[in-house]
Amino acid sequence: MYYRKEYLKRAHREIDTIFRVLFPEHGMAVREEQILLCHEMLDNLLGRNIALCDAGVGIGKTYAYLVACVLMRKYSLLADGYSPYEQRPVVISTSSIALQKAILTEYIPFLSRILQENGTIQVPLKAVIRKGKEHFVCDERLAQRIVAIKEKNKNALQKEALLSLREHYDMDEVSGLSGFDRRMVSVPKFCSRECSKKGSCRYQQYLEHSRDDEMFIQICNHNYLLADGYHRLQDYRPLLKDYRALIVDEAHKLPDAAKQMFGKSLCYDNIREICFYLGKEYQGPEIRKLSGTIRMVLDVIGENHRTRYGLKEEFHMTEECAMYLYEGIQTMNKIIEKIEKKIPKWIRNKLEETRSVLECFFHQDQKYVLHLKQDQEHRIILCASSRRIPQYLDQMLWSRGMGAILTSGTLKTGQGFAHIRKMIGLQKVQRVREYVADSPFEYQRNCLLYLPKDLKRCRRGSQEETEMIADHIHSLICSTYGHTLVLFTSYHLMGNVYQMLRDEIPFPMIEVWRHSPEEITRFKQTDNAVLFAAGSCWEGVDFPGDMVSSLIIVKLPFAVPDPISEAQKKEYDCLKDYIQAVVVPDMQKKLRQGFGRALRTETDTCVVSILDERAGEEGRYHEEVMCALPKCKMAKDIKDVQHFIRNRKSVEYYL
Repeated sequence: MYYRKEYLKRAHREIDTIFRVLFPEHGMAVREEQILLCHEMLDNLLGRNIALCDAGVGIGKTYAYLVACVLMRKYSLLADGYSPYEQRPVVISTSSIALQKAILTEYIPFLSRILQENGTIQVPLKAVIRKGKEHFVCDERLAQRIVAIKEKNKNALQKEALLSLREHYDMDEVSGLSGFDRRMVSVPKFCSRECSKKGSCRYQQYLEHSRDDEMFIQICNHNYLLADGYHRLQDYRPLLKDYRALIVDEAHKLPDAAKQMFGKSLCYDNIREICFYLGKEYQGPEIRKLSGTIRMVLDVIGENHRTRYGLKEEFHMTEECAMYLYEGIQTMNKIIEKIEKKIPKWIRNKLEETRSVLECFFHQDQKYVLHLKQDQEHRIILCASSRRIPQYLDQMLWSRGMGAILTSGTLKTGQGFAHIRKMIGLQKVQRVREYVADSPFEYQRNCLLYLPKDLKRCRRGSQEETEMIADHIHSLICSTYGHTLVLFTSYHLMGNVYQMLRDEIPFPMIEVWRHSPEEITRFKQTDNAVLFAAGSCWEGVDFPGDMVSSLIIVKLPFAVPDPISEAQKKEYDCLKDYIQAVVVPDMQKKLRQGFGRALRTETDTCVVSILDERAGEEGRYHEEVMCALPKCKMAKDIKDVQHFIRNRKSVEYYL
């Protein structure tokens, strides 16, 4: 016990050395909150606790958890000896591909180099990104595809991308590859034992490399992490090598990944895919039966749920829907029974998944929220969203007893972590610790929060509302000389305001629909520009420096009601309880994400304006808004905005 305490003290001393001495020697600033966060993370990893760490913008949480992981392994080995358990890798799960690449190619190499130079570690830190088979090239199928296009007049860029796969086995590293080529050359669900390229298969070599005992860090996305957890729960072969600690970065996205993982859906594209593979197995008659039956089921359900106002998303059973669902199930039973021994197991699984969705809707399974969506061609998609996501996450991840760090800039909502704990199944888990690391940015000095005093309450969607919002946006853009990001919660409202202002603003205006990377890049490269955006631009997009010196949040980001939220509402005694427990925390989380676009570095300065009367001093949600955001100087008059910008910006800002 004495030695353990001494090793723990040494580990914490090394944290101080790394952040106070080594990092500054390589040009990094000392951030006290980052150091405290790393200490907290190390203690929880060694104690096998689950730590919920809300880390504000600019903390540097990635280096905090990487250093904690390195020292956890080092001092666990020293204290407990070289047991197999202590040498297991760490898994880092993220939501975005960009962060995964940055961890692999920037953060880990830099940290490995300076820790080796200092003697903190003796061998380089090794890491690998883990992802599904569909991301990798099958050499056998690639060779066949290249032969197939040899004499064809194929698009030159697509052909070049396809041929480049001879050097790149990870298809995500190649741009210009067509979706069809990608499907044709990806690693199949099950590899043939007689494959002629088995000995030289680059995918198998990648798997061997990823399972190397020296591979300390396994990086994946949330879906891959959950798929691995599901495999373990079902006693299937795990996707990830056994690991001793888990880091979940961008942890606020974990519930969304779980909804996708544990939900069921059926659409036209599913049937097209199954029919494609059945065609390769020479099952022509069954293709016609399957395609005709499922298309009829989807068409009938669509007809029963369309009104002159649009699609009714909540599923309601009608006599006609029941009849066609029943016929669909019977047809699926006959197809599976007839061909199950003639087709590969994975195709049979696809057929059974299709049948299970039909059964779920026919029996109106209460374990799911049943609802409908439409694809881009307005064709019906059957969706079944699980009601048991918190329980699944507990069974797959938290009940395994390992140390875990869940971190994000938006884990905390309102006064605490109650909302996220409920969402991810941690309500009843005893070993959870909570920690808040405030941003090091000087919001009181560098950020002005503008809540206009003259906002009028207008009818939603009215012309009066559009004109009022356009007037305020026009005044703000002129006051800050462009440099503006305008965040909308509605594409319809965004389009109307854009049309109203596009000939009135003396600065370049750019409109982003459904997160177009090209338009965002153009905004960053254009001086004094104005960007109108919605959807995914509320988070994950970086606008450092003066490119965004005015952030305008048009409406508080309350979620649009849908069948899932309607089902959640029924769990509460009254509407007020539901709003306070679910609706408001969700709004606060997204508001913080949007606010995070304002200041990206210590020297950034920005005006953040909220043009929603509900956020004002007399507004219904004023206290909730103020609780969600860091403390800033407040303003109610446009003159204060002009004064702030003039006092914070140099002459070059206006040129």
